[in-house]
Amino acid sequence: MTSTIEPGIYQHYKGNYYAVFDVARHSEDESYLVVYRPCYGEKALWVRPLAMFSETVEKDGQTVPRFEYIKPLPEDLKKI
Repeated sequence: MTSTIEPGIYQHYKGNYYAVFDVARHSEDESYLVVYRPCYGEKALWVRPLAMFSETVEKDGQTVPRFEYIKPLPEDLKKI
């Protein structure tokens, strides 16, 4: 599995949008974590395991990405 992901706006398969900034390493087990922020609500900073972020899920009988890349990060969202 690659340890990088394209920063940008991603859409979750349930519909919401997220600003993805980078991939970080866990200090204890060195696993890869995607650093992102929802584009709605309080917009808190979150991390999710890269393997989970990149996996596919079943939706309406079809296999789709959990998060789908939509577009590059706008300049005003590039700051964490």
